[in-house]
Amino acid sequence: MKKLFRSQQVRLSRWLSSSAASRIPSNRSARRSLKQQSPLLFVVSVAALTSVIGHRFYNEPQLTIGTVAPETIKAPESAQAADPIATAAAREAAFRNAVSVYMVNPSQTAAIQADLDSYLADIQKFRESTGDFPYTSIKTLSPGVQHFLRQQNTGDFQTLLKQINATTPTSTAWLKTKDAQAAIKALRTYRAKEKDGVKWSALMQSITQAQQDYQAALGKVPPRLQGFSSRTLLEFTEPEWAMAQKRLRTALKRILTQGIPPGLPGTVMRSTIKVQLQDYPAKVQALGIKLLPNVLKPNLSIDPTGTLRQREIIAEQIPPILIPINKDEIIVKSGERISQADFALLEHFGLSRRGINLLGLFGTMAAVSGGIAVFLVVQRRCRLEFDRRDYVLVLMLSASASLLIWTTALRYTSLPAVGLLVGSFYGPVLGATVVVILSSLISLGLSSGFIELGAIAVGSLVASLVARQRRSREEIALLGVIVAITQGVALFILMTLAGAPVYSILGLSLIQGLVGLGWTIVALGISPYIEHVFDLVTPIRLAELANPNRPLLKRLSREAPGTFQHTMFVATLAEAGASALDCNVELVRTGTLYHDIGKMHDPQFFIENQRDTTNKHDLLNDPWQSAEIIKKHVSEGLVMARKCRLPAAVQAFIPEHQGTMVIAFFHHQAQQQTAANPDLDPVQESDFRYPGPVPQSRETGIVMLADSCEAALRSLKDATPDLALKTINKIFKARWQDNQLVDSQLTRDELNVLAEVFVEVWMQFHHKRIPYPTATIPPK
Repeated sequence: MKKLFRSQQVRLSRWLSSSAASRIPSNRSARRSLKQQSPLLFVVSVAALTSVIGHRFYNEPQLTIGTVAPETIKAPESAQAADPIATAAAREAAFRNAVSVYMVNPSQTAAIQADLDSYLADIQKFRESTGDFPYTSIKTLSPGVQHFLRQQNTGDFQTLLKQINATTPTSTAWLKTKDAQAAIKALRTYRAKEKDGVKWSALMQSITQAQQDYQAALGKVPPRLQGFSSRTLLEFTEPEWAMAQKRLRTALKRILTQGIPPGLPGTVMRSTIKVQLQDYPAKVQALGIKLLPNVLKPNLSIDPTGTLRQREIIAEQIPPILIPINKDEIIVKSGERISQADFALLEHFGLSRRGINLLGLFGTMAAVSGGIAVFLVVQRRCRLEFDRRDYVLVLMLSASASLLIWTTALRYTSLPAVGLLVGSFYGPVLGATVVVILSSLISLGLSSGFIELGAIAVGSLVASLVARQRRSREEIALLGVIVAITQGVALFILMTLAGAPVYSILGLSLIQGLVGLGWTIVALGISPYIEHVFDLVTPIRLAELANPNRPLLKRLSREAPGTFQHTMFVATLAEAGASALDCNVELVRTGTLYHDIGKMHDPQFFIENQRDTTNKHDLLNDPWQSAEIIKKHVSEGLVMARKCRLPAAVQAFIPEHQGTMVIAFFHHQAQQQTAANPDLDPVQESDFRYPGPVPQSRETGIVMLADSCEAALRSLKDATPDLALKTINKIFKARWQDNQLVDSQLTRDELNVLAEVFVEVWMQFHHKRIPYPTATIPPK
């Protein structure tokens, strides 16, 4: 009876193993099915992309601009036909030639006012260096006379004094000037009025001191004041100077309030200054006309949004250009080339013979086929394993970029989002390839707008190249800004090189940047949904799944703490190995954290979770049943993973980290029981092997080796690195000879690298510590 029960149990075990294996197809079978489906997918892809990219060839006129009319065509009736091309050109010209809208730049305005304040401060210091002015009472000498006298050197002043006593007119030229005559007259009047020689001497001393201070100050004129005449700067009295500063600031404020546009001619600027100063005294006018041109600069900058809005309004106001024609009037004669006006009339009367351009469609189909072929070559060179869902996703994204051009303006194409998503899902190389191919194909379906397409392609290329590196919200936000700036600047540069005026493309560049930013936001928003629907993994999603606060990992740490600690050490080993072999480190870490979640179905059957000396397997005393319980952590782990909707790439670590290895302990125990009891069936090794499959990637192969070495390395407390390396190599050799790594793509050289890395990690965890002396507790 026992023998019959054992045989039934073995058959059940084999059925469960085969059933589990059938639910987990290997990559080889997936690739075989992919090869069978590739021709159909290729045909569907070519047809779909050709249909959206070559949409302009569906209803293309045969009698178009530049073609030769096969016959003479007359107008069937009198009409006024709208010429859309001429109308568009007129509106474009009006758009480009419209005056830009300016706005005051507050920072530039403040800088100009600060520059004036700096000039006035320098003038004030210069005035102070010349001494007090007036240096005597203005009742004695007027400010003009005082300023003239302090300008004279000692010799000229003595000559002037001699002329005061002279009764005959002087023959010296400079003494005949108006200023000199006024000074002579003032001094004569003062000397005649004041009989006291002391006051005259005091006046002469004041004049002499003022002359000395003045001459000393002239040698220290600030460099930017050297172009000013001393009379302009120094003839003001202190009250006059205070009022002059206030009036100059007021005039500057009025000019800046009105605004100074870029490129304003200097003559207009000087005229504006004169108008603002015309009500002020002559001395203030003279200083202002000399000073203000040095500080005034354009403080108006183009308002891109307002300019674009105004230009659109002006362009929309341009009426359609109409071409009148009478009934039976000849539109075009036979043998003549069709002009733009002729084509407008043919279109109006429906005589342009529209139809399908088969040559254009076949050319587009050939180009699309070549683009898809390039994509497939790059995909295989990058060693990316695609299934049908991956191809469908790339096809849908590619078609969306072309479809949006068909239904909306070119600038709203989703190419930046396509580049970001493909680069994020499949890597920067494939993402950049898709962007370049799509940009080239889309240009086939355009008759204009190639500059705008080039700017969009540049922004999309940047998005595809940097998307894979984003691992936080801050980096994602920065990515959107980078794409926006790149797309806007690229359009600005390309249109500038094409000869467009700078002021006319600022608004277009801003809009282009905002559109690029918008598509980045859209791509990041729909990315999680695409990841779930198409079962994809990205660095951000892997980082989210690796968070120890995820429900499944929190449950593992709580219900199976020993398994959780085992998992963390395996993850450390596997991460180091993956980094050394340039594998997907994020995938390895996340896959390792979930590889043993199935042990939660009954944690006490696994030794790392047993807290007492009682082993539940000893109570069973049935190696076959114990093996089934151990193997069940794989099938139960897959059930938990599917319930939590883990990606297939992460689920693959659950069965593949065990492969088809033998559960050696219970296999040996079964052999011992069979040897002791001849009534039992012979032990079948397959009853004690995991269902598999063996590792199908380098990542899962690394985790298998790390998992196999974990227990052995933990047991090496005081061993040397040589012994640890020998132990690891022994385990690696066993896995290699058991054909567990046959599909993992790991080479012998890479196994040697892994062994050395594992030893380094083990040494970091088991380094020697300083022995501390035991504290002696004094007796009570």
